[in-house]
Amino acid sequence: MKKFKSFAFVLCGLFLLGSMFLAVPSRAAAAPASVTVFAAASMTESLKEIATLYKKAAPDVEIVYNFDSSGTLKTQIQSGADCDIFISAGQRQMNQLDIAADPSVNTEKLDFVAPGTRFNIVSNQVVLIIPKGKNPKGIGSFEDAATDKVFLMSLGNSDVPVGQYSEEIFTKLGLWDKIKAASKITFASNVKEVLAHVAAGAVDCGVVYSTDAATAPQVEIVAAAPEGSHTPITYPAAILKAAPNQAAAQAFIDFLKGGEATDVFKRIGFAIPAK
Repeated sequence: MKKFKSFAFVLCGLFLLGSMFLAVPSRAAAAPASVTVFAAASMTESLKEIATLYKKAAPDVEIVYNFDSSGTLKTQIQSGADCDIFISAGQRQMNQLDIAADPSVNTEKLDFVAPGTRFNIVSNQVVLIIPKGKNPKGIGSFEDAATDKVFLMSLGNSDVPVGQYSEEIFTKLGLWDKIKAASKITFASNVKEVLAHVAAGAVDCGVVYSTDAATAPQVEIVAAAPEGSHTPITYPAAILKAAPNQAAAQAFIDFLKGGEATDVFKRIGFAIPAK
């Protein structure tokens, strides 16, 4: 009888222990997949909206964004930051990570981009903006930057694509050296900082992408960059070789190429490059 009671007690214990294991869900199974996207600051609004749409299509996938200047993001990737997808506002920053790109740019022979994954996701325009309703001297063109109509303007740093496009434009107009010598420029770390300078009325004008200007009611566009004054603005995107979640990253890239994402990009003001 004692043996029977002991055996029954053991069985009871095993049953309770098994029930406990069944009641606790597997942490690995419950954890959602995560895709980390390093993206140019000018894509903040569009990509956040797209992440909301993607949540409906893939509820178990979390999209984690890191928005900053393309130069800063490129440096973070070079330094070993975990990143699945890189979207740059300029070809130069992507080329510096892509061994298959222009060797005159990728002088360090860096090889971060997964072959066959790079494509141009959107294109943009550069515009001159002023604080809304505050234009006492009548700034109306890029050429005005070299006149007494502009005391101070905000431009992106030289490692920021919008800053590089700005320098190209003023160089093409023969004004770059003049406005630098006159100390008319305050430099910003990314395009959103340029936008903030102008929106706050801290400067007379600034150079940003048209899509950024469209998101800020505190500014207004007074001029588009003269035709042919800068290289075409196309944003490359790619999955990285060291992406922790290759399959999930590819699925999100496929969504970015689809109709829902394209509609968001177009509504915000981006153009879709020809395939």
